[in-house]
Amino acid sequence: MVSGHATPILDRFSAAAWTSSIRQAVNNGEARKALLLFRQMKEQSHARPDKLTFPFIAKACAKLSNIKFSKIIHAHVLKTPYSLDMYVQTAMVDMYAKCNQLECAYLLFDEMSGRDVASWNAVLVGFAQVGFFDRVSLLLNKMRVDGVTPDAITMMGLMQLLSGMKDLKLLSGVHCFGTKCGLADDVSVANTLISGYAKCGDLFSAETAFCGIGADSLSVVSWNAMIAGCAYVKESVKAIGVYKRMLWDGYRPDLSTIISLLSSFAQPKSLYHGMLIHAHGVKVGCDSDITFHNTLISMYSKCGDIDSARYIFDCMDERSCITWTVMIGGYSEKGDLDMALSLFHDMEGAGEKPDIVTVIHLIAACGNVGALEVGKWIDNYTISKGLKNSIMICNALLDMYAKSGSLEDAQNLFDAMNMKNVISWTTLISGLALNGNFRAALDHFDGMLKLGLNPNHITFLALLQACTHAGFLEKGWELFDMMTKTYRIKPGLDHYSCMIDLLGRRGKLKEALEFIRQMPIEPDAGIWGTLLGACKIHRNLEIGEYAADHLFRLEPNTAAPYVEMANIYAGAKDWNGVLATRMKMKNKKVTKSPGQSVIQVDGKCWSFTVEDRLHSEGYHIFGTLDSLVLQLKDEIDLFAADELMS
Repeated sequence: MVSGHATPILDRFSAAAWTSSIRQAVNNGEARKALLLFRQMKEQSHARPDKLTFPFIAKACAKLSNIKFSKIIHAHVLKTPYSLDMYVQTAMVDMYAKCNQLECAYLLFDEMSGRDVASWNAVLVGFAQVGFFDRVSLLLNKMRVDGVTPDAITMMGLMQLLSGMKDLKLLSGVHCFGTKCGLADDVSVANTLISGYAKCGDLFSAETAFCGIGADSLSVVSWNAMIAGCAYVKESVKAIGVYKRMLWDGYRPDLSTIISLLSSFAQPKSLYHGMLIHAHGVKVGCDSDITFHNTLISMYSKCGDIDSARYIFDCMDERSCITWTVMIGGYSEKGDLDMALSLFHDMEGAGEKPDIVTVIHLIAACGNVGALEVGKWIDNYTISKGLKNSIMICNALLDMYAKSGSLEDAQNLFDAMNMKNVISWTTLISGLALNGNFRAALDHFDGMLKLGLNPNHITFLALLQACTHAGFLEKGWELFDMMTKTYRIKPGLDHYSCMIDLLGRRGKLKEALEFIRQMPIEPDAGIWGTLLGACKIHRNLEIGEYAADHLFRLEPNTAAPYVEMANIYAGAKDWNGVLATRMKMKNKKVTKSPGQSVIQVDGKCWSFTVEDRLHSEGYHIFGTLDSLVLQLKDEIDLFAADELMS
């Protein structure tokens, strides 16, 4: 069954001694060694496995998730008097469940003559871990009918399932159910609950669960769960606050603490805190762990310090696929396709095999800069490496083709996909809308509904954007109502912004302002900026001033609202207003950053600004642009001459 060498064999070992050695191997994470010891016990010893031996062997098979070994062990059990022992049967059920053989696990469970709470948990948690909510509900009802009271393991399995589903209402119900079952003071349940509430976006309930843990039960695991919860919802300031309280109360952080904290920093403004936690991580001895370094690379990249991320990468003696992927992802997010591609080739040269996530990062980088030819090369690469059967890869390619303006390639890929999910449909709908094919986007949405697929909040955002650009006000309202009333999807700021933009483009500025005032969430700068832009188009000074006033408070150092407001004053010939706005901008030292353009030359991307004569390739860039301008003038002259002759 398993080849290799174990500890010296002594025939006089008792079953208890063998079981002790097997248990120790399993507990040390040496599952293969445990199986080898079991084989030697059977072949080279007079001792025979008993009802205490088999559960540990089953646990070893479960750790390896090896169905072949599991079936061999089950066959051994069936030849012994212990095949009807509830303890052994429960171990077999758990083994099959962890090998993802849930139907085998359930059949064995169903045949058991006696079942305790551990037996129920083995099968219930198995179905919960793969997200089979309906089966879990049925099992839970049967469990209660059988008079078995759920324990902490049951509750944690249910909570993990519901947090994965992000169903806050059901999670709150399970919380109440656990309290009724007498588990209110169980710290493991509380820790799982903290994580669950955070994943459902309810950080207040997560904090309430954390504060409900008694001081004598509170552990580093509890603090880590709370910090991880803050990180999950990107509340970096709150995560730092929890960390400070943890240190103040005398708890020593571990690797999980530091990694969770670093994961919460994903904005340039968080870079300073990220550097501080980096230093803390080194002080507590995390600097020898590859996961710590991988998280650092990700943190520095997301905070805009790609050079520090690369320095850490270059200094690492050991790199995993994750290390390479995180660094490539950093360049991809920055829009540096050249460095991402260079590192990708270095990765292959180092003998490391790129995985699906690595390739998706590259595809995303191509879509962000519109590098269609490189994107097509990566498409062919996925075929050659057998990766294109992944729906994630296909969805990423769909997005890339759409963003690069190649709708024909996107449509052909979509039609060729054997399996499509809501993301596939949403990506194509979004791509069609992005490229001005508004009617086609709406038609594909109808096709999606006919197949019984439920749209998500991103689907509706793409559709509302399509309606906005096409000016379909009535259709926009219809979709907004469908999202909120039919599918019970809570609108986000982006959805509200689309509706305000749609009203604004049609000149319904008073209705747009009233819509903002009735929003159940606080409008952000994007909302007021959308309204201000509409006021500029329709030259509405009164509402424009109202929107600008909110923007000046929300983003006092951003140039856009000052420029927009100055333009509105100019359109109304209110030159005093123009002067006052410019003076306000000058007094606050607000400057307008020049826009950047990107051009591809020989497959390499170059960015430049207006009159950027200092660019290293400026001579070639502006030479090409001047040539294009001359060609354009010639075309205009020819067109004018044709019009004159006709």
